[in-house]
Amino acid sequence: MTNRLTLDSVQPGDVLPELVYPVTATTIVLGALAARDWRPMHHDHDFAVNRNGTQDIFMNTPNQAAWFERFVTDWTGPTGRLGRMKFRMKGSVFPGDTMTMRGVVDGVETDDAGCGWVSLTVSLTVDGDLKTDCAARVAIPTDASDNPWARRGDAWRP
Repeated sequence: MTNRLTLDSVQPGDVLPELVYPVTATTIVLGALAARDWRPMHHDHDFAVNRNGTQDIFMNTPNQAAWFERFVTDWTGPTGRLGRMKFRMKGSVFPGDTMTMRGVVDGVETDDAGCGWVSLTVSLTVDGDLKTDCAARVAIPTDASDNPWARRGDAWRP
């Protein structure tokens, strides 16, 4: 059986493994297509530059959300279940940028339904410049027999 992250192995202050990803136009366009976001600033260079005044096409909100989700669940493994996520975009991500995602554990708790929760602060930077910050709450197993994905109804309180 694969080793799984459990609540007893996580402490406030723990640092998540960094994710570094070179962004291409394809990264941005595929994210926009997946979200059915047809606005041209996410796929048409001429429109983005000449009509919007930006340096290039740029990553849309759902695409950034997906990268945050990937970052968190890469760390938790398949039994991590995202409960909440809130982020604030402070700058754009363009083709040619290299995204760096970092995270730290802010808190660890078990709710009164027995679900284990980890609170995280995550950042997306480009060349050290903060582009988006994120607060996430993710359920992870309290022990090897627990699975947050099996929780329903009153046992799931994100």
